[in-house]
Amino acid sequence: MEARKGTARIFEVSSDNNESIKDESNSNKEINYDELLSSAGEFGLYQMFLFFLTFPFYIFGVFAYYSQLFLTEVSPNHWCWIPELENLTQIERRNLAIPLDSSSQFGYSHCEAFVANWSEILLADQKPNETWTKQSCQYGWEFNKTEIPYPTISSELGWVCDKNSYQATAQAIFFVGSIVGGFVVGWVADRFGRLPAATLSNIIGCVAGIASIYANNFIQFSLCRFLFGMSYDNCMMMTYLLVLEYVAPKYRTLIANLPFAIFYTIGATALPWIALACGHWKTISLATSVPMALAIFAPFVIPESPRWLLSKGRIDEAISKVVTIGRVNKQEVPLKLIEQFKASNNNNNKEENTSIISMLKISKLRKKFICMCLVYMSSLSVFDALVRSIGGLEFDFFLSFTLVSFTEFPSLLLVSFILDITGRKWTCIAALLVSCIFSVLTAFIGSGLPSVLCAIISRFAVNMACNTTTQWAAEILPTNVRGSGASIVHICSYVGIFISPYIIYLRNFVTWLPLVVVGFIALLGALLALTLPETAGIEMPQNFDDMVNMIDGQKFFDIPCLRKSKTKDVGNVNLSFEMN
Repeated sequence: MEARKGTARIFEVSSDNNESIKDESNSNKEINYDELLSSAGEFGLYQMFLFFLTFPFYIFGVFAYYSQLFLTEVSPNHWCWIPELENLTQIERRNLAIPLDSSSQFGYSHCEAFVANWSEILLADQKPNETWTKQSCQYGWEFNKTEIPYPTISSELGWVCDKNSYQATAQAIFFVGSIVGGFVVGWVADRFGRLPAATLSNIIGCVAGIASIYANNFIQFSLCRFLFGMSYDNCMMMTYLLVLEYVAPKYRTLIANLPFAIFYTIGATALPWIALACGHWKTISLATSVPMALAIFAPFVIPESPRWLLSKGRIDEAISKVVTIGRVNKQEVPLKLIEQFKASNNNNNKEENTSIISMLKISKLRKKFICMCLVYMSSLSVFDALVRSIGGLEFDFFLSFTLVSFTEFPSLLLVSFILDITGRKWTCIAALLVSCIFSVLTAFIGSGLPSVLCAIISRFAVNMACNTTTQWAAEILPTNVRGSGASIVHICSYVGIFISPYIIYLRNFVTWLPLVVVGFIALLGALLALTLPETAGIEMPQNFDDMVNMIDGQKFFDIPCLRKSKTKDVGNVNLSFEMN
């Protein structure tokens, strides 16, 4: 009997010791931000609130990128204006004064007119004669308004014929502004926070858009487009990064892709009809720039990123944000967990050099960062080239733009639900390979419906690749350089967009060559993506060491749905998550 009692006492002491070991183990365990955030609700009312607050910023992104198309687009069906024939109908003027040209798209000259005494011609009821003298347009042009029914700056200032490169040049200058803005706004994002960067970029876009309506020549307009370009795409991406940093890995893909699928698609499909309703390029410029001033209210309704606060050593402010999330989500953040989180962050020395230059000095990080830039550049080059090639369809301009833009919705919706299953790496690789195959098929399958279907499938796939790489880049980069790093990745995409018009220009030499080149670029992007680490279901790196550890801990064939579930040792269970 005494032996049994002794055994019982020994068992009780042993149990007490085990409990003490567990408590000590849990109290000493390092707690990262994602664990703290999970205790406040991984995806609750607070995250839904932020989700809908980003809606206007995606609309601003659409306005910044696409508005110039509706400001400068001009009908390809145009001819010289002859003021002496203004009393005739449009068709009568064209048939009488414009020479025929079998090599032209519409069968007549766009840049020349007959030289004649039109009063005598009308009195004598003469017919046009190809032997008459011809000259370039002296009084401007008139345009077929069934295609573009409102005045654009190109039609008003005559950016056709020998000035037909002005539109492309203005667009190129826009992307030069984007490059400058990427560096400036990216630096502001990492130095002063995501919200100041988002506000600054939108205010720049607002001012530049308003200034555009006073442009009277190409130089003035180009200067305004340079400034407007500084707002793209940081006017949208800064809030994208901010919300992404408020969401735990479990729901990160959903929050990263659904706003593009829903909000961006709404903006892109609505913009053509907004332009039609405005009826003048100056009104369009105001309608797409003045709303961007609303971003000035962002700091009053959108919180700063806790991850950015942590990267600056402002731990108490970051914890306060998480506690607020828990209060809104009706989840109490355990005090013990907060203490463990503070201890974990205090034990980690703050990184002294946190600039993007410092990251590039680390060989392993530099290689992955360059590969990420090249993958994103490849994706955007293919995307833009396909947009330009499909634009040759003889559809209504506004309707075709709407239909092509709507293809983003199903592709991005699909990404939202499969990206955590298949992973970032293999989704991107598969999408680029599909785009490669169908781009090449489009070049050789012949004209008509089959080629159109192949081109649409290729566009559908590259939509998925672009959005996957957008999220992937943000997840690979550590918090302390995420803003400037993401800006540089997007700057590389502008280089790709610079290149794509010249790729399409190759069809003037070999008709099948452009889409073969597009397919090769997609294949190159897929091969480069093989070198990057998978980030699905993994905590976003807080500093350079975290990024190195993430790279070192990766396997080549790391597919989330095939990962083996890891069972945690009972002694390492974090009891601070127990709410009761």
